[in-house]
Amino acid sequence: MINVSIIGASGYSGGELLRILLAHPEVNILQVTSKRFVGEPVSLYQPNLRGRTSLTFSSVEELQHCDVMFVALPNGTSMTLMADLVHHAHKIIDLGADFRLRDEKTWYRWYGKPHTAPQLIDKFIYGLPELHREKIKKASFIAGPGCEAAVTILCLWPLVKHNLIEEKPIIVDAKMSSSQAGSRVTLSSHHPERAGVVRSYMPTGHRHTAEIEQELQLNSISPQVSISATAIELVRGLLVTIHTFLKNGLNERDIWNAYRTEYGDEPFIRIIKQKSGLYRYPEPKILQGTNFCDIGFEVDKHTGRLVIIGAIDNLVKGTAGNAIQCMNLMSNFPETLGLEFSGLHPI
Repeated sequence: MINVSIIGASGYSGGELLRILLAHPEVNILQVTSKRFVGEPVSLYQPNLRGRTSLTFSSVEELQHCDVMFVALPNGTSMTLMADLVHHAHKIIDLGADFRLRDEKTWYRWYGKPHTAPQLIDKFIYGLPELHREKIKKASFIAGPGCEAAVTILCLWPLVKHNLIEEKPIIVDAKMSSSQAGSRVTLSSHHPERAGVVRSYMPTGHRHTAEIEQELQLNSISPQVSISATAIELVRGLLVTIHTFLKNGLNERDIWNAYRTEYGDEPFIRIIKQKSGLYRYPEPKILQGTNFCDIGFEVDKHTGRLVIIGAIDNLVKGTAGNAIQCMNLMSNFPETLGLEFSGLHPI
């Protein structure tokens, strides 16, 4: 049994961490913090947890020492606190963007402000188990991936590793749910503005581009990724449709071989490509609450274009569930422990 604390437990990611960890047989929740709601019951702001916990929010200043600390704060915040937080936990898993990029100049380019803790960047391992499982097992500090980055990397990594696709163009059309914007209300997230939209909000310049290109640099290959992000009327879930081009002489069998070689034993990766039945390609709707990443593909024989479709629940495999998967590896627990939920149908 390990003692776990969550920094920033009043938001969507922190609440999802708490939901899953409360049912984890090897975890005791020691503390949960919130800057805005100190002293108030968790269930006021995470109402799905009514009757499941009597925890109240504490402040960061009241932190006790724990075995594993999850940090679920807005981008740019954890780096201002991390030099102190490292003294309060044996192991830290940061769900924000602050330590995902290996170079502080790259951070500045994509986030527009200097990194305030560059001396800690090298201590963090990029927390995507399917790519870095052995490093994660030995790590003390993990930087969880961005949700859109996670599903895109998982879709592309076997293809890049096996040198099946051209380095460019790789075009990612990402359909984003509203929970990806976080729990803080803005004018654009106000219900009359958000409801019913198919809103192209970031046609270019998406920040996750940096970590996707970073993680896909394999065998002297440096793919160039272009992302267009669209907000849709969905609370949870994320769908990416990725347009790439196969190298000459390759075919569908080569794609199957790459995915089966890399993901054949992965507990949370499913290749979805059916000729009949419901949901013949990945669909985020039926992944709600699960830690699965579903991947499908189709080859356009006329042009050589390879279309890859990937779906996740952005709050689980895209954030909290993936972080708990890392915690399991770091703690020598079964990797799937606490993450077995198979989803609902219909929903």
